Amino acid sequence: MVKRRFCLVFLVALVITRFAWADSVQETETHKLTEVGKGIYLAQTKARLFNSNALVVINDEDVLVVDSHITPTKGRDLISTITSLTDKPVTTLINSHYHYDHSHGNQAFTEENSPYLPYLEIIGHEFTRMKLSRQPLQRVNFRRGLAGTQSVVDRLQRKLAEPLDIKQKEKLQEQYDLMVSHLAEWDEIMPVAPTLTLSDRLTLFRGSREIRVYFFGRAHSGGDLVVYFPEEQLAFTGDMMLAGPSWLGDGYVDEFPGTLEKLKSLAIKKIVPGHGMPFTDIAKIGLVQEFYLDLWQKTKHLYEQGVSAEAASKAIDMTNFRESLGVLRVGYDLLAVSRMYERMGGEE
Repeated sequence: MVKRRFCLVFLVALVITRFAWADSVQETETHKLTEVGKGIYLAQTKARLFNSNALVVINDEDVLVVDSHITPTKGRDLISTITSLTDKPVTTLINSHYHYDHSHGNQAFTEENSPYLPYLEIIGHEFTRMKLSRQPLQRVNFRRGLAGTQSVVDRLQRKLAEPLDIKQKEKLQEQYDLMVSHLAEWDEIMPVAPTLTLSDRLTLFRGSREIRVYFFGRAHSGGDLVVYFPEEQLAFTGDMMLAGPSWLGDGYVDEFPGTLEKLKSLAIKKIVPGHGMPFTDIAKIGLVQEFYLDLWQKTKHLYEQGVSAEAASKAIDMTNFRESLGVLRVGYDLLAVSRMYERMGGEE
């Protein structure tokens, strides 16, 4: 009897502990919020759209945000979500890198009716400020994203013209309306660059919270930042470290493994990536390093043989990472291969 009672108490304690460790989740009209640390929330758009993760950090007296979403409208949705969490002002916005899906919501935080305009500081790497200050709407990745969104709208419109049952048509119409509305949001984008830059490291103290911002080297872009919370051993890595390979269309695959090696110098228990859910399997860093090393070598072999980027993109076989990273097909993104060819030819 005593033994059985002991086992029951142990199991109850185990369940309580597991729930105490679990990330709590709540929702607003536009966002899913996952508390990944004390007062630290991963904010993800609920709409079925491509968008970046954002991090909302509620400090003793203010709020710090990392990444601002894909459009000013989505940035305003993020602001509305923040005000549902706290009435503390947002004083700091950090851009993990310059890509449009992470930075074009900056505008919402700085427009005339923003409650944060008088004292908001936008922090980014020097490279990020340069990219957002010099014709950012002409960047290849932005134009590709805009074209891709238009392509989805066109495809859904063609599909709606086909014979469909009522449920199919309702579902498609809902998605079409969402994408048309999202596409219209791009018309008002006027990118806002960081107002404070760093080259390698910055430490912020917000009440009792210490926040470290690191640039470990070029990787997914030329200015990827890691936002690190030493007390929680939590790192927001943007697109520099996802749960798998990142988009490499303007990246530095040759330098990526070395940059990730520096990331491994931090004591990390949890990674919050720029897309997808948080993860605690920190060994993924080493696995992704191996992937980039292998990808570079296989691409370099074809480059040195004089194989075109187009042909190489169809021939590169990374399915040796089938089990570990879910690579199921032969072939690799042409933009990534073209970028690696540029780097092998000496381009920055």
